[in-house]
Amino acid sequence: QVQLVESGGGLVQAGDSLRLSCVLSGRTSRDLAMGWFRQAPGKEREFVAAISWSGIRQYYADSAKGRFTISRDNAKNTVFLQMNSLKPEDTAVYYCAAVIGYKTTDQTMGTHSIYDYWGQGTQVTVSS
Repeated sequence: QVQLVESGGGLVQAGDSLRLSCVLSGRTSRDLAMGWFRQAPGKEREFVAAISWSGIRQYYADSAKGRFTISRDNAKNTVFLQMNSLKPEDTAVYYCAAVIGYKTTDQTMGTHSIYDYWGQGTQVTVSS
């Protein structure tokens, strides 16, 4: 059974940094594109960042560009989201997701409906 388990969330102040991790179990991650999404209370789930199966291509929402960095370690079946200069509006539950690579295009990497596997989420709270 495929599982994604996120960790690294917490309560921080504006301007601080956090590094989220997501570990995949149950299959190899080598053919999976991976993404991070977030959902704030009362809002829809939104795309944050994604990375191709090879790690060569990264994709970011405008809100994440210049502050967040996605990376992966296929040997450890792990994807990371380094978040710097955090803002109160970054407060949300952050979800890790995975999709079989051949199903993706540059245009669909930010579309949550294409993702096959999801984690349970980790809370990130940024105080002002």
